[in-house]
Amino acid sequence: MNSSQAQALRSKWYKTQLLLQHGSIKPYVPETRKYNKANLKSMLEKYSMVYVKPERGTFGKGVMRVEQEAGQRFAYQYEETRQEFKHLDALYTSLSKHTGKKSYLIQKGIHLLRHQMRYFDIRVMVQRNEKGLWESTGIIGRLGHPRKIVTNYHSGGKPMALEQLLKSHLSQSKQAELVKKLNELGLTIAKQLQKTYPNFRQIGVDIGLDHRFIPWIIEVNTKPDPYIFNQLTDKSMYRKVLSYWRMANEKRKVSVPSKDTNKDKNKDKSKDKNKNVIKDSKKEKIS
Repeated sequence: MNSSQAQALRSKWYKTQLLLQHGSIKPYVPETRKYNKANLKSMLEKYSMVYVKPERGTFGKGVMRVEQEAGQRFAYQYEETRQEFKHLDALYTSLSKHTGKKSYLIQKGIHLLRHQMRYFDIRVMVQRNEKGLWESTGIIGRLGHPRKIVTNYHSGGKPMALEQLLKSHLSQSKQAELVKKLNELGLTIAKQLQKTYPNFRQIGVDIGLDHRFIPWIIEVNTKPDPYIFNQLTDKSMYRKVLSYWRMANEKRKVSVPSKDTNKDKNKDKSKDKNKNVIKDSKKEKIS
């Protein structure tokens, strides 16, 4: 994968457009638009609650939840701080202090399921095996910090066994059906992205469930962290995820030579040239 392809894969906007091209994935992709004042106004009128997030970014940094409340009042939350406004102009001005000149997106807000009054979402890990075939290797719940809007581990979220989070919502048989559906969705996403980027080897798909248990694709991470699975009591899933993660990194090292390796090769070539020059000069003296 060259540098321009890597940049495109880091773009949430570009990945969203790729997912929308697949008929069976499209229904699970929340409407997403580029951040500007007109789009913010129309998305709030349509959904009442949206998320404003950086087009490029990790660990939930920079994500804001924006709401249009009754009486045409507005509010947004950033990290643990919530602010309210009487007018859209004031809201947009305040939001723009956080967005600056960086590219941001507006995503339809999903009213996530809760566990003990805290929101949670789901990470589905999909990786290539030793034969290069895609496998769904892990699935885990992420319980959000009680005062924050994101569930990421690095932002105070708590990784948990998914069955713990679902047991108050679904029977065991319904849980099994849901997990199967999520794993299949993860595999379909990996295969869809593979059409454009054949060399990547793993993804982490973040999925939110609404109150009808419809899965919504919040984000697709092409550099997923395997270590959240180590928080589970049962380590079997973590061991599998980690072994595949290591294998993927080894494959990447082999396929992409480092700058130092290229420098060494150039040094060797220059040494060979110098040797040839010395040999030629000796021949001239002898003759």
